[in-house]
Order: sequence, then C-alpha cells, then structure tokens
Amino acid sequence: MQINVHWSPEVAREFSELQICIGEIDNLKNEKANERIQRLSSTVCKEVRAKYDIETLKDDTTVRAYRDFYWKLGVDPTKTRPSGEALLRRVLHGDELPRISTVVDAYNLASMKTIIPISGFAADRLDPPFHIRFAGAEDVFAGIGMIKPMRLKDNTLVLADAKRILCVYPYRDSDHSKITLETGNALLIAYGSPGITENQLTKAVEMTLSYVRQTSRGEIKMIKMFSTTGARVLEDSTFSS
Repeated sequence: MQINVHWSPEVAREFSELQICIGEIDNLKNEKANERIQRLSSTVCKEVRAKYDIETLKDDTTVRAYRDFYWKLGVDPTKTRPSGEALLRRVLHGDELPRISTVVDAYNLASMKTIIPISGFAADRLDPPFHIRFAGAEDVFAGIGMIKPMRLKDNTLVLADAKRILCVYPYRDSDHSKITLETGNALLIAYGSPGITENQLTKAVEMTLSYVRQTSRGEIKMIKMFSTTGARVLEDSTFSS
C-alpha cells in the first residue's frame, strides 16, 4: 500500500513535535485465540506487573507525556485515559485484558507494555492518503462499540483517510476499519505526543509487529515514520526474513 500522511497547517503549528510510526503486515492468519497468544499474554502481563506499581504509574514519564497532551487537547486523561495506560491499569488492578482476536490482542499487549497508544486497521478498508487534522463542524465519527455516530468538537484531533475519520487521536478507532477475523493485511499505527521520542515509537511498532507475527504469522512489509517535517522508511534486518 502506498502510504502518505498529510498534517494540517493548524496541527503542525500547534504541535510541531508530533509524529506517528506506521507498520504494514500482510498475509495474516487472524484467529479468535490460540496457544501462542495465551502464552504471550501471560508473559507480558507478568512483566508489567513486576515493573509498574498502580500507585506511582501517573508519575511515569510516558504516562505523563500523554496526559499532558490530552489536557492540551481538552480531554481529561483521568476520565478518558490514553489507551496504553488504560490497558496497563487494567492489568495492574488484576483484571484480564479484552480478548478480541490474536492480532488485536497482540497489538494491545504491545501498547500496554510500551504505554504507547496503538491502532490496528484492516488495510483493505482504508482509502489513503491519511490526514492528521482537527475535526470540522460537519465531522461525525463511528467508533468501535458505539451505538450511533457522534458529532465531534472542533478542537478534536483526528486521523482520517480520504473518506472518513479513522481514529480520534489517539484513543478511539473507527468501527469501519477495525481488524476482524477476515483481515489479511493490516496497518499498525503508534501515536506520538510531545515528549515522546522517535525511538519510542519505532520500538513500539517493532514490538507490535513482532507480537503479531508470533501469534498470527504474516509478512512485515514496512515501518515508516511520519512527522510534521517529513517521512522516512526505517530499515531493520530483524524484519527482512
């Protein structure tokens, strides 16, 4: 897939540090569940429970960066939490992660471990190029699990393609482009914020692709970084085979 991301001038002016990283993986075998995702989930949950404490999580630098970003977007992060933090808090409270499918569960594990918000999209449901912009007065959004579409506020930051909004940046994805058991090719997107480095986003996508390939096979095609100043493909021999 030919992938380009266009940043609106308003977003580029307000958030000059903003960047996202996109990974492309094809020929997936997405399943409801399998032993590989169960083992991976058990391992990753044990790792994060050993590393983080629920009482001090709010002081983590990554958590702090996204929370500060949310406040700038007019979103209360104590009520609508960044997705990576929300997943991590769930596990630290002793609860299980949602079980959706091997691909979705794999990228949720990577998001939880890195605390980086990550989306997964069915590639054949997308209409690039992509745009990162503020919502307009006529924009509506139908997110996963929503009973009906909602009209977005003007200051809402979104990721859109040529036809519709794909994500309320960076915490809720569109129902239209969600990954299902029929999805063969996917795009996985890690969303940055001011204070989050390119290396963090790259590592998050690399981990996501690795987890997805472990649990759902697939052929990794590309990792590409996009910022308000340009784009570049990231080369990594780890994914050449």
